[in-house]
Amino acid sequence: MIIIMRADSGEQQIHAVEAKLKAMGMGAHVSRGIERTVIGAIGDERKIDMEALEVIPGVDNVVRVMKPYKIVSRDSHPENSIVNVKDVPIGGKQIQVIAGPCSVETQPQMDSAAASVAEAGCRLMRGGAFKPRTSPYAFQGTGVQGLEMFRQAADRHHLPIVTELMDVRMLDKFLKNEVDVIQIGTRNMANFDLLKEVGKVHKPVILKRGMSATISEWLMAAEYIAAGGNHNIIFCERGVRSFETYYRNMLDVTAIPVLKRETHLPVIVDPSHAGGKAWMVPALARAAVAAGADGLLVEMHPCPSEAWCDADQALSPQELATLMGELGAIAGALGREV
Repeated sequence: MIIIMRADSGEQQIHAVEAKLKAMGMGAHVSRGIERTVIGAIGDERKIDMEALEVIPGVDNVVRVMKPYKIVSRDSHPENSIVNVKDVPIGGKQIQVIAGPCSVETQPQMDSAAASVAEAGCRLMRGGAFKPRTSPYAFQGTGVQGLEMFRQAADRHHLPIVTELMDVRMLDKFLKNEVDVIQIGTRNMANFDLLKEVGKVHKPVILKRGMSATISEWLMAAEYIAAGGNHNIIFCERGVRSFETYYRNMLDVTAIPVLKRETHLPVIVDPSHAGGKAWMVPALARAAVAAGADGLLVEMHPCPSEAWCDADQALSPQELATLMGELGAIAGALGREV
């Protein structure tokens, strides 16, 4: 069970709820979000007198949630949530395409990429300064210098930036360079210490699905972030590992409507890492939008053949522009827009 406090509730009222729960033989977990405070009741919910909690000053709603993921569950928040990245909403009528190169390489490369992203009509930009690679000998990213190059290029076109955090020790560097959205990659979905820390910073977080994770495990990973007080979470389906070798990962389109049923938070899709080949990306992107995705995370490089990382799956600037036009038509048929 969760107790949702009113936006104007104070510490005294929160303490009153905690005391009432204790008197009922329950524990309490307080999650202070940007707009609301949510108190999770820990213990046997059959002991709880809901009416006794509802009349406490400052309480907005009491919701019985039997699922282990309470804060991110749609049961606790029936309406769709919108995560705002500066002035860009993710989760509403407008579908957001976040485009950019797999990795930050050089300043000229990032300047060119940012110009192409903006020209195509995308409102956010992606790029990896720190790269988790299967081989320790592969290019690992340009690090803090890459963050600085990324920030400089994106600022020229007023583009919020999305980049992956791999190590909690780098969190302060991300905040210093004003990263707008922190991405948690597939390999770190179950890095619970990292999830706890990004739960404290009140920055939007894109949480990618683990390559072999069930939807329940994915939702519970998001709950770690939400329990820390950060409710600005965006789920990202990026394909799961299967027996098939023709493509890189198997895009689970079914996960989109399932998540829409289970959680109030936005859901986006990464068609680039799912297919692993640029020619597959448009078809997977179109399918994702048709299935109800709130956005896409797409790799685009100014010159894909020269990319230092994942060259095979990067679109060219012209291919990105063409895709944006196609997505607009599909979104329009669903009463949405790109």
